[in-house]
Amino acid sequence: MQTNLTPGAVAQLPQLAHPRNPGMALDLDWVAAVQANTPAITRRAASLPARRSLKKEHQAAWLCKAISLIDLTTLAGDDTPGRVRRLCAKARQPVRPDILHALGMEGLTTGAICVYHEMVETAVRALEGSGIPVAAVSTGFPAGLSPYRLRIAEIGESVAAGASEIDIVISRRHVLTGDWAALYDEIREMRQAAGPAHMKAILATGELGTLRNVARASLVCMMGGADFIKTSTGKEAVNATLPVSLTMIRAIRDYEERTGFRIGYKPAGGISKAKDALVYLTMMKEELGHPWLQPDLFRFGASSLLGDIERQLEHHVTGCYSAANRHPMG
Repeated sequence: MQTNLTPGAVAQLPQLAHPRNPGMALDLDWVAAVQANTPAITRRAASLPARRSLKKEHQAAWLCKAISLIDLTTLAGDDTPGRVRRLCAKARQPVRPDILHALGMEGLTTGAICVYHEMVETAVRALEGSGIPVAAVSTGFPAGLSPYRLRIAEIGESVAAGASEIDIVISRRHVLTGDWAALYDEIREMRQAAGPAHMKAILATGELGTLRNVARASLVCMMGGADFIKTSTGKEAVNATLPVSLTMIRAIRDYEERTGFRIGYKPAGGISKAKDALVYLTMMKEELGHPWLQPDLFRFGASSLLGDIERQLEHHVTGCYSAANRHPMG
């Protein structure tokens, strides 16, 4: 499928400091060899919140970093152009100017805006000149059960509308039945449809049953050419968790060690507190290193998270906590 990005959308494509993952031939022996030590992963995940304590200016700096990694998201049935424009204004100015001035962080923006296809053009217009990319959820989001040809076509439509990032959802049944060839073929075709737009593969980990399934699905999506792997749609009963995140980022590490290509990671759903963001940043730093603390390799899928971070930053500057309504999303 041919995809055409506008000049503005091309300018907003993520600027990579590393080669883009081209994918590779499906290696079923590698997939079959992948295991997940659930007790060990669970213990490591449980230790993360207590092992690091960031205070004062160090905490403020890491929270500013977290803002730069947020895919500010609205995926509601009652989305309107006005709501999306307000969210885009928040992406441009995520924290009150007086707070950013006190922190010396003028010019800080979020990592991206994430919307349904119907709102892509509205978001692109609202963000013109900002350099903030627009991500579109696609392929029958969130269930991924619409006719396959329509899912592929939806990717192309979103790219043509100006989306420079596409968040696709995988067919969970391929994972649950162990049909790795079908999952691989699906990802390859979706990557081709996305063209120059970067593709985030949503695993919907809360519906995959086991951490071993999560690890294997992560690997197959990377083999298929995914630029990012993402935990959840945010619509499942269980979304991003630390054990799932550890499983996925260790798959990313293994893929880089074997192929030399770096894959991004995006936890989404359920990350709403500043302290949770700090835990995720610590985990990424310890498990994958500094390169994965940049927007081209790490994003938070969130909206309410930004409000809590802004409250924490105001407390750092003024010594007082404010009501949430002093930090509206739009």
